[in-house]
Amino acid sequence: MSQQPTRARGKIEDILPLSPLQEGFVFLGLLHTEGPDLYIGQVAFDLEGPFDGARMRAAAGALLRRHANLRAGFRQRKNGAWAQLVLHEVDLPWQDADLSTLPEEERRAEADRLAAADRARRFDLGRPPLLRFTAIRLSADRVRLVMTNHHIVLDGWSMPVLLRELMALYAAEGDASALPRVRPYRDYLAWL
Repeated sequence: MSQQPTRARGKIEDILPLSPLQEGFVFLGLLHTEGPDLYIGQVAFDLEGPFDGARMRAAAGALLRRHANLRAGFRQRKNGAWAQLVLHEVDLPWQDADLSTLPEEERRAEADRLAAADRARRFDLGRPPLLRFTAIRLSADRVRLVMTNHHIVLDGWSMPVLLRELMALYAAEGDASALPRVRPYRDYLAWL
């Protein structure tokens, strides 16, 4: 399995307050620093047919550039208050695994193990992005795409929207201009 290193880079694009729900996640994260993080979510789905890994990776990278909240890390200020620091640019955490040569039963078990291990790996809330991808090749024409995220940046209501955008960006070869403009996350926070 190959794993791309995660690195936050670039300058701070914005500093935002936390939503009330995000404040709760930070509080719970400070309380529970050991063991599994119950606020890590994961979706996995099998893609049938030709799969271009570089194209999917470009689409996932475009998602990060498109949505400021996916580039946010969470830090405590000197006055004790917490803030979201949105970086202008972050590297996409991406892993590839090719299980296509394994026998069927072993392949299924290993794919499940990889997804479970990724879900068990905690996020550092101060180190964006709090979203990562794993592409698991199961056969010549089938790939399982696993997306793991912390609930502080992506909830269940947003997931279908994000997945639709990911597929649209894949079809557009990562060209975000193919999608409508995103309303700034700052607007949502002001609405709250």
